[in-house]
Amino acid sequence: MADTADKREADSVGSDELSQKVKRAKADNENGGGEVGKESENILSGFKTSNVLSDSAREKNIFIHGKLADQEAVVILEKTPIREDTLAELFSGSRLKLEMRNDIYSTYRLQAPPHLNEIKTTVVCPATEKHVKKYQRQESSLVEETGEDYRSITLPYIQKQSFSVQWVYNILEKKAEADRIVFEDPDPEVGFVLLPDFKWDQKQVDDLYLIAIVHQRDIKSVRDLTSEHLPLLQNIFRKGKEAILERYNLPASKLRVYLHYQPSYYHLHVHFTKLGYEAPGCGVERAHLLADVIQNVQSDPQYYKTRTLYFPLRADDGLLSKFKEAGRL
Repeated sequence: MADTADKREADSVGSDELSQKVKRAKADNENGGGEVGKESENILSGFKTSNVLSDSAREKNIFIHGKLADQEAVVILEKTPIREDTLAELFSGSRLKLEMRNDIYSTYRLQAPPHLNEIKTTVVCPATEKHVKKYQRQESSLVEETGEDYRSITLPYIQKQSFSVQWVYNILEKKAEADRIVFEDPDPEVGFVLLPDFKWDQKQVDDLYLIAIVHQRDIKSVRDLTSEHLPLLQNIFRKGKEAILERYNLPASKLRVYLHYQPSYYHLHVHFTKLGYEAPGCGVERAHLLADVIQNVQSDPQYYKTRTLYFPLRADDGLLSKFKEAGRL
């Protein structure tokens, strides 16, 4: 997802070796290489921490900014959920250290076997300033965007920024993540690929999270949707639910299917999450149920061209600055 960064000379043999590891890992990522499940070189052994961007005790994750082989990088560490099918081994194979006992209550430190105590790790390298800001803890403001605001403020900003979606095209062209695709409808007009979001480790359905990415490349967001896109939206809604039922035995009544506005990247995609899982961005200020989107476009083909939409923007978001400059905030 990262933009191309200028490469700088390494100032020692050790850093040069690390640089080669990072380049190999980056090449694997760009070309879809690397075997899933195979142990990788520990490129993080040379990671130099600059600062913690944010962390959450509730979600058990931490976002760290630093450098890998003299390249800016962001590392995300997340504790993986405890799975029901590992409980027997967890109880029998762990070590306990008593911390406190009082009547019927006692607390312990449990040291689980290593393979049951994994930390999901995401590396963004080279990371741009946009990546760093994305993961930094900040205040947000709710923006009111009319149809005219979109055309005069938001769309010019998106076009000027030229946000890269090459990684999306790599998926659609099977250059990357081909082995992760759960379902595909190859039709160029109404087709899409369905694959797990990186936030889901695929080890349990309680936090199921999949993304449907459309094959059409000229639809940025809900703002572009009109009645001509109804076959596409209906196809995603129907076939996405069918694929999840067949693959994960999860019925449609247990799914939350929605789009984001503003989206995190400007190529139309739809989120499928398990109902009850509080996925990031599933709140009313950003998520739009696909069923509602379909009905809105059916009732008014120009609904999303003219409708006033609300969404949150972080304090350092360039788009927020544009709304302020226009006197809209």
